[in-house]
Amino acid sequence: MTQRKIGTGFGAHSTTDDVLAGIDLTGVTALVTGGYSGLGLETTRALVHAGAHVVVPARQPAVAEVALRDIPGTEIHPLDLADLTSVRTFADGFLATGRTLTVMINGAGVMACPETRVGPGWEAHFAINHLGHFALVNRLRPALRPGARVVTVASSGHFLSDIRWDDLHFRTGYDRWLAYAQSKTANALFALQLDRLAAESGLELHSFAVHPGSILTPLQRHVPREEWLAHGWVTPEGQPAEGFKTPRQGAATAVWAATSPLLDGHGGAYCQDCDLAEPARTDDMLVGGVKPWATDPVAAARLWELSAGLTGVDAFPSGAATDRYSWARSANRL
Repeated sequence: MTQRKIGTGFGAHSTTDDVLAGIDLTGVTALVTGGYSGLGLETTRALVHAGAHVVVPARQPAVAEVALRDIPGTEIHPLDLADLTSVRTFADGFLATGRTLTVMINGAGVMACPETRVGPGWEAHFAINHLGHFALVNRLRPALRPGARVVTVASSGHFLSDIRWDDLHFRTGYDRWLAYAQSKTANALFALQLDRLAAESGLELHSFAVHPGSILTPLQRHVPREEWLAHGWVTPEGQPAEGFKTPRQGAATAVWAATSPLLDGHGGAYCQDCDLAEPARTDDMLVGGVKPWATDPVAAARLWELSAGLTGVDAFPSGAATDRYSWARSANRL
């Protein structure tokens, strides 16, 4: 899989309306984690407008009810990605309905939060942003219909950290930005390996990671406003800095990746500005691109096996792809 732009005709300023023009999603059932806030809310709104029915798992169902009350064609169910029992309960409930999914967008997440431990002491960014989605997708595999797409929202935040194989859960010192960065690298590697395993299993499924761009949303709730100015996210007057997108522009790349026929043949790709991302040539996260550690197939296989071991869930437990990288199990001591 080569990371090169394919010339989609879209760009950083394209909106969800632009990328869905002429696309009819009538009869499509989509699932959007985080689909009631920030970019997730814009994603839900856009998919419904194009005809889809959208399932919105929510850690705060009451908040979701308020956010989605004016958007028909949605349904809300409790789900806490930090709790693998909650993930299993949600997935079992959905599978029991016998319905299928054509689109799954993994958009929920946390950013730069204070040190938090969940489950058996897992670092919260890695647990919520990656492991929760890993378990959810694997449990929902039977519902993913032929031709389905799974889109995982990553970030140029991955520039700051590869996977910390020797200290995955920050046992020896916590850094909230590196914790977030590692989880975003994990998102990209997950998308890459999911696509590979689906192909090797003969499953008609494609997976993509997307960088939505820089957007001010509730995701930054753990970052003090004075840091927004220090990071250059806002002007002294409090307005979004140049280069920042609106939420509708920020949601466009995930929606495009979930629906565009232009991505046929590009499974596993990391996308940005409604196109494939180019390899990153600088460390400027506003410019973006993708770093090599986020597209490393060996690292992707290693992370998959590590994640399967932690969560106890693997929809691809046998076959050449898994066996070939079985070394990863013994290589990781967490």
